[in-house]
Amino acid sequence: MHQLSNTDVQPTGVVDPNTDDAVDVDRPWIVLVWNDPINLMSYVTLVLQKLFGYSLEKATELMLDVHHKGRAVVSSGTRERSEFDVYRLHEHGLWATMQREDS
Repeated sequence: MHQLSNTDVQPTGVVDPNTDDAVDVDRPWIVLVWNDPINLMSYVTLVLQKLFGYSLEKATELMLDVHHKGRAVVSSGTRERSEFDVYRLHEHGLWATMQREDS
């Protein structure tokens, strides 16, 4: 077995990160619910009320966006919060994704 000596180990240079590529941490994430052929419109409305506390009117408006436009933004916030919202929507059988909000 070969033992390492001080001459075998050489330090490497440290590369400073390029700050020009820094991520915009202030830009929130959005959660989208997508239209699907499975869930009834009344069920989607109910889930939006239950998970996000939306009024019947607001939940209905978002459900109609999903139905007519194919998707609706149902929440926004930190990455962690958005991941949790997507998880909860999936648990209720809805098709949901998240992405960075357009700047």
